[in-house]
Amino acid sequence: MTEKKYLKWYNKIGYGSGDVAGNVVYAFLSSFVMIYLTDTAGLNAGIVGTLMMVSKIFDGVSDIFFGAMIDKTKTKMGKARPWMLWPYIGCSVALAAIFAIPAEMGDVAKYAYFFIAYTLLNAVFFTANNIAYAALTALVTKNGNERVQLGSIRFVFAFGTSLLIQSITVGAVEYFGGGADGWRTVAIIYAIVGLIVNTISVFSVKELPEDKLTDENPVEEEAAKFSSDSYPDFELAENACPKEKKEEKYSFVQAMKMLFTNKFYIMICIIYICCHLYSSMISMGVFYMTYVLGDADMLGTFSAFINIPMMCGLLATPFLVKKLGGMYKLNFTGYLIATIARALVIVGGYIGNLPMMLIFTAIAAIGMSPMQGDLNALIAACSDYTYRTTGKRIDGTMYSCSSLGVKIGGGIGTALTGWLLAAGNYVANAPVQPDSCINMLNLMYLWLPMIFNLIITIVLSRLTVEKANEDWDKAHSN
Repeated sequence: MTEKKYLKWYNKIGYGSGDVAGNVVYAFLSSFVMIYLTDTAGLNAGIVGTLMMVSKIFDGVSDIFFGAMIDKTKTKMGKARPWMLWPYIGCSVALAAIFAIPAEMGDVAKYAYFFIAYTLLNAVFFTANNIAYAALTALVTKNGNERVQLGSIRFVFAFGTSLLIQSITVGAVEYFGGGADGWRTVAIIYAIVGLIVNTISVFSVKELPEDKLTDENPVEEEAAKFSSDSYPDFELAENACPKEKKEEKYSFVQAMKMLFTNKFYIMICIIYICCHLYSSMISMGVFYMTYVLGDADMLGTFSAFINIPMMCGLLATPFLVKKLGGMYKLNFTGYLIATIARALVIVGGYIGNLPMMLIFTAIAAIGMSPMQGDLNALIAACSDYTYRTTGKRIDGTMYSCSSLGVKIGGGIGTALTGWLLAAGNYVANAPVQPDSCINMLNLMYLWLPMIFNLIITIVLSRLTVEKANEDWDKAHSN
């Protein structure tokens, strides 16, 4: 028999649209905050990078905190949905505030203003919202195919939003008057759009009752797990653990121990961090296009060659996962191809062959797309592994690795760009940059993305959580 289905098509679309809300914050911030702060607000890139790095300390604490809070939440809306809904109001306000630094402030006050707004956005509001959103994958369905579909659909929305923002933002800022007024207006518009879409996403799905997550018919469970039409690696071994274990309470310290003794959790954290370090380097393309290629409008072209192939690959991911019988081979092979393709982008960049750069940029995006689509399902499988081996569900805490990776990878990546720009002697608003800056931009946009992809490929070669779950089930099937 096949796995039980929990979601209608509109539930899946509604859930996926939540990444529109996430990316009007993340894509806008990662792609444009540095150029706004340096060229419009008049701040030093190196100092800004340092402030972002300090802010990440608060992020590192808040991710695990909010994950644990979600695990302990019980409301009529469920565990995660309230944390997705209400904090986004703060996201909207903080996003608008970051791009509205008062011009009359002194430099010290500007740095303080930015640091407070940036930390509130990342360490508090976006953290709570993003962890809750990610955790919903394991809380609204137990069907492995549906989990992969949710991941693929949400990232289609994510990359589509990223493409749109990277393509229209520069023009939109100019349309609304340019300078500080233009940035502030665009930020407010994005904040309002994000708030509306996030609210729609929250109410488009419902969490399964606690008893549905922990108690299923054991005969149906075993039949579904070994059906040729199902995904055994995603299934929860609810009945493998005694009832008493399911009801045991656990402390924050115990949750941390369960997390960090799960090697697959550590691997996924590393992958998340590297993914967002990669994204941060690519997001600084506005500097590369402007000063290396000499045309800022090329940002939209490169964004299209990244995001359109990525979306096509995401749409095919559920089919490919089912065809290959799991995620491992697909993810590893895809990233191996992506790493080779990014190496060829480097070659194209140094010989000045723009078509070659665009073609291999697209190939790399296709190779990366499966893991982007099934990463939430991988975390769900990782969470299931913890449940199998400990008898405790810590979905919210487990999904904190997604937000933790976003914040550490994205935050450090954005901070790193500030440090590297400063080290390369970047001159704000200069028509031509010194050779040291051009060399640094080549390192940031060409070399570092390839290096991060290589690290991810190596980690993926060891990420065998699906097999670990299957082996555990076989060992405890009698």
